[in-house]
Amino acid sequence: MIKQHKAKLVLADGTVFEGRSFGVRGEAVGEVVFNTSMMGYQEIMTDPSYKGQIVTMTYPLIGNYGVNEEDYESIKPHVEGFVVKENSIYPSNWRSKKTLDEYLKENNIVGIEGIDTRSLTRHIRNVGAQEGVISSEDLDNKSLLRKAKKSPGLIGRDLVKEVTCEEGYSWSQGEWSLEKGYKDLSLLKDKEERLSVVAYDLGIKYNILRKLVEAGGNVTVVPANTEAERVLGTEPDGIFLSNGPGDPEGVPCVTENIKRLIGKKPIFGICLGHQILGLAFGGKTFKLKFGHRGGNQPVMDMSTEKVEITSQNHGFAVDSESLPDDIRITHINLNDRTVEGLMHKELPIFSVQYHPEASPGPHDASYLFKRFMESMRKNRK
Repeated sequence: MIKQHKAKLVLADGTVFEGRSFGVRGEAVGEVVFNTSMMGYQEIMTDPSYKGQIVTMTYPLIGNYGVNEEDYESIKPHVEGFVVKENSIYPSNWRSKKTLDEYLKENNIVGIEGIDTRSLTRHIRNVGAQEGVISSEDLDNKSLLRKAKKSPGLIGRDLVKEVTCEEGYSWSQGEWSLEKGYKDLSLLKDKEERLSVVAYDLGIKYNILRKLVEAGGNVTVVPANTEAERVLGTEPDGIFLSNGPGDPEGVPCVTENIKRLIGKKPIFGICLGHQILGLAFGGKTFKLKFGHRGGNQPVMDMSTEKVEITSQNHGFAVDSESLPDDIRITHINLNDRTVEGLMHKELPIFSVQYHPEASPGPHDASYLFKRFMESMRKNRK
């Protein structure tokens, strides 16, 4: 029988949840949020956008197909802590290499299981995402509450600097297939005919890079603080702005760089990249009550009224009332009417708040990568 230790999750408003420790024993502090996806826990944990956050999975059984290296979305997990109703200790899948518990231990991630995640999720929906602490060492409620209240939160923090790459690199890996695994597109004969894309790494996911390559791009990834003039000096066909963690207003240097790129090259932004573009255009952003995190968010294309089911992970949104007249809102969220897409009326620049690369999630919006390539071809000199 596996011996488990008691653990507690205490929120900044004093709400206490008691459970059992899994993963590494210790303590984790961060903003407590929830994700409604039924699967994809491995991709969620390794998504750099979750830096600074303790993630609660609403689906009750997590870990039932184990962990494998092929499904990582970055080099390591970035969640501060992990909350589940029940952690599966006997995964069943031919691709599985280790259990979720083993993976968390290897990467020094604190987890808690055995709590009522439905109750926690309803609480977050009612009062909003807030700071919290998981601990299997300190079980004193008052002590844990003090720690939760001292947590700095996400507003105004620059979390991008903690997840961006230190140096630029080229990416040539394509999508995965059952027969051959991941494609190596560096061997393709049409490499010189492909479009040159510079991708700003604000916390980029691997599958975004794979989608860009599959759509026809020669992709170079650069750190978030790379100056606009340096990017333009490489004469790219287009510029991509990635997803990433935290408050878009916490990275003003990135916004200033993007301002200098507007009108120079076609630009496509996703998630944080979308919010950065909103700020670069002169708009504002705001923090959502509990954010959008999951694989089932309905989004409407305003031009066609077609509804796409999308994968999302964000806690901030662009303020629709703050946008200038030369920016058109292209997509809206049908749950709360927040902005899900933008397009410049004259320039080849567009962005979406959701994740067209899915991973995990539906593939309704994957056509956007082709649209980006078409925009670059049209504007190629």
